[in-house]
Amino acid sequence: MPAQTRIGVVAIVIEDRHQAAPQVNAVLSRHEGLIIGRMGIPYRARGISAIAVVVEGSPDAVGALTGQLGGIAGVTVKAALTPATFEGGVLP
Repeated sequence: MPAQTRIGVVAIVIEDRHQAAPQVNAVLSRHEGLIIGRMGIPYRARGISAIAVVVEGSPDAVGALTGQLGGIAGVTVKAALTPATFEGGVLP
C-alpha cells in the first residue's frame, strides 16, 4: 500500500543568517525529497531572513525536518499541514 502524504508549508525565521543559514541549507538539502518549492526573503533592515518551504510528505518526515531545523541556534520553525492525505509520494 502506498504511503499517505500531506501537503503543507514550513515557515523558518533565521535571526542570524550569517551563522545559521549554512546549517539551514544543509538540513533542507538532506530533506530535498520532501520539498516542492521554497521562497526566501532576507529582511536586511532587521538582520533576519524568512523562508517558506512547501512540502509533501508524511507527518513523521515533516516532523524530522522541522525538528532538525528547530535544533539550530537562532532558528524558529513552524509547520502547517493539510488535514487531507494523498496517496503516494511527491507529486510528479
